[in-house]
Parts: sequence; structure tokens; C-alpha cells
Amino acid sequence: MENPPQRRDSPTSHLRASDSNRDQAAALLGEALSTGQLSHDEYSERLDSLYQAKTVGELDVLTQDLQVEQHRPAASPAYYTPQSESTETDTIVAIFGGAERKGRWRVRRNTRALAVFGGMRFDLTEALFEAKEVEITINAIFGGAEIILPEGVEVRCQGAGIFGGYDVHNSPNVDPSAPVVVIKGMALFGGVSGRFRRRANP
Repeated sequence: MENPPQRRDSPTSHLRASDSNRDQAAALLGEALSTGQLSHDEYSERLDSLYQAKTVGELDVLTQDLQVEQHRPAASPAYYTPQSESTETDTIVAIFGGAERKGRWRVRRNTRALAVFGGMRFDLTEALFEAKEVEITINAIFGGAEIILPEGVEVRCQGAGIFGGYDVHNSPNVDPSAPVVVIKGMALFGGVSGRFRRRANP
């Protein structure tokens, strides 16, 4: 990391970092990226270091040189982790069964999902987005899928229903710094639904 910030010990520096500590630090880094304080490379490097940090002191060193309100809870509706161009597609299949993605999982630039007489659930509220715009293609045949999206992301639904339906709408309050989620596919005698949920505050 070029010109890394210097560590300043505090009474809590030695404490083990919790998931909420990491979420708050990640939100601060996201705000610094959106205001131009960090480049994409610096943001990516610090985010990688964030998820390797074990103590509060290690997290503090990643944000203490930024001009942000550090007492504010998570301000970013979603995490965006800039990566080099990736051609790898995430493929998820549920046939006469189910599949689920939740927690801090990486949403690749392209995800393809197939549900045949099965069900799927994608919870993106705590996910790490590999690109500023990601594409999720869901084909549901006599099956269904539910997508839970973070408040603020822009959603572009291009799915089609044939004796089925795509019930996925855009967020009422789009954050221009948040990722864009393009949802495609077909629901044949099946359904794909979407809803929004606020990210948990630290």
C-alpha cells in the first residue's frame, strides 16, 4: 500500500474486531472513495486489509487519515470492491432442491442461476459487489427465486414471465454511489420476486 496511514494506539486498540466494527470501517472507506479521498486502488487495498484485521487498532489505522464522520453508522447501502476485469461467471443450480446465498459473499460481475422445480434465495444486503454493475440472470422453470437487495442500489429488471412473473422493482431512493444490479431471465410457470432491506447498522 502506498503511503499507508500510521497507527495511533488508543485504549481500545487491543480489542478484537467484530463484524460490526468491520462494517463501519468499510462504510467509511466507501464514503472516502465517493468523495475522492481514496483512489479505486487504494480503496481496494484497504478493503482487503480490513477483512484481514484482527483488532480494532488495525481497523482504525485504515480510516484515521480520512475526512469522514467516524461516529456515523454505515452510510453506504452496499459494498463495492473494485477488481480487475473478471470473465468468471458464478453458476448456481437448484433442481428439485434449493440454493441460497447470504452474508458477506462476493457477487461476481455475471451470475447465472437455474431453478427447476426448486427455489433460490439471494440476500445481497451484506454482499461484496465485484463490479459497479453486476448482472444476475435467473431462469425459473416451475420454480422460484427471491432477491433481497440493499436499499439504495439501482435495479434494472429485464426479466420476462411466461405463465409466471418477475416482480422486481427499482429502489425508491437510488444512491448514485451504490452498485447497479441488472436482473435478467425468464420465469416459466414460476416466479422471481425482489424486495429491499436496510443494511444492518454497526
